Amino acid sequence: MKEDIERPVVTDVAMAAVKEKNEFGEDQWMVYLVNMKDIALGTVLVASKGYGEIEGENRETSVLRHHLDTLPPKSFARIEPIMKEVFGMFNEYWLSFFAEGKMYDKKYIFVPEAISEDNYTRIPLMDVDGVMIG
Repeated sequence: MKEDIERPVVTDVAMAAVKEKNEFGEDQWMVYLVNMKDIALGTVLVASKGYGEIEGENRETSVLRHHLDTLPPKSFARIEPIMKEVFGMFNEYWLSFFAEGKMYDKKYIFVPEAISEDNYTRIPLMDVDGVMIG
């Protein structure tokens, strides 16, 4: 039965969008996975996509998939760059991983216009300002 399936709750794991300089010295936004847990995350999968309305037209980005064998405790990993042109859309990151013998999954969504310097907070472990959802 559906109600018999254990769905462990994801805590102490976040997605963060951080503005940084690229190799040409230009501003670029990068999305990171932040593991604030005292344990490693294994077989980490992140699927990302954007969707919503831009200039009165429904739009959707391609789905991108990312894999990490392991994300150590108290660490972070770069997932992908995110273009400013999609900030007006919902930007969804669906995370799945194994920890403590269980499979976890959680959907993180940056709502339209959330990725902005107006929403900066200090990102744990990274010691930089950015936009974080957890």
